[in-house]
This record gives sequence, C-alpha cells and structure tokens, in this order.
Amino acid sequence: MNCTFLDDDRITIGDYTLIAPDVKIYTAFHPMTPEARWEEKHIVDGFEFPVTHTAPVTIGAHVWIGGGTIILPGVSIGDGCVVGTGSLVTRDIPAGSVAYGSPCRVVRENM
Repeated sequence: MNCTFLDDDRITIGDYTLIAPDVKIYTAFHPMTPEARWEEKHIVDGFEFPVTHTAPVTIGAHVWIGGGTIILPGVSIGDGCVVGTGSLVTRDIPAGSVAYGSPCRVVRENM
C-alpha cells in the first residue's frame, strides 16, 4: 500500500478504519525558524542533529482516508469521518465530517 507511518509518537487507529494507498501519517516535526531548530541538538556518532518534537495522531473508528492524504502531527480525526483523496490534514476533524483539500477543510458535518 506504500503508506508511511512516522511513529516517533503514538498513532492510534480505530476499528474498521480504511486507509488507502500512499497515505502518510507524521508524528514528528521541527521548529519553524533555523535558530530554534539548532537551539537544542543532539550528537550521534559525531554528527549534530536538530531536536525533533512529536505529537500523537488519533484516527477514530469507521474512518475512510483517501489515497495520497498526508496527516500532520497532533491531529485527531473523529469517528465516522471521510477524508478526501490527496488532502493535507493540518487540524482536527470532528466526528461525522467529510473533509478534503490542501489544507483540508470540513465541507459537511453530522453525516
């Protein structure tokens, strides 16, 4: 299915959830400014790396995530949602919603 689950933090997926091919779920992120990225660092085998921050992703039950969707750290998708193909999910999606787009927006609620 060629999905990527970057699980530096918890990824929770509810029962009967469908995840289409090429979906990416990320739990790691870096600060936005170059100064902040290198303010904290760790050294591995003599190489410096910026500190990575994490936030969990929660996907409810009976959710359908369309192919090529990207879900960013800290997002919760409620039970019974449909997320359209190719969406970039940057914010929480309430239960029973249809959402799509880049960035992803709720277009229908209380399905």
